[in-house]
Amino acid sequence: MRRPNRAPPAATKDGPRTNDEIRNAQVQLIDQTGLNHGTVETSTAVKMAMEAGMDLVEISPNTSPPVCKIMDYGKFKYSAQKKAAEARKKQKI
Repeated sequence: MRRPNRAPPAATKDGPRTNDEIRNAQVQLIDQTGLNHGTVETSTAVKMAMEAGMDLVEISPNTSPPVCKIMDYGKFKYSAQKKAAEARKKQKI
């Protein structure tokens, strides 16, 4: 008996989903100043982020609707790396 053809697993990306990777119809939006805009359409949130010259980053994917924040993803990723390096430095063996 032959095994069914299976597609290879999709490559998973480390870190939160950004911009067009967010597949939910609606998200709870927080802008770059910390103002909560409530529940908005994902397409509207992505447009707002692009107009601000930033990215829409999914902060809490397990809530309904997921919480997304408009921020500079490069800066967010850099600060997370620095925080992890600092934690490794302070770790006692």
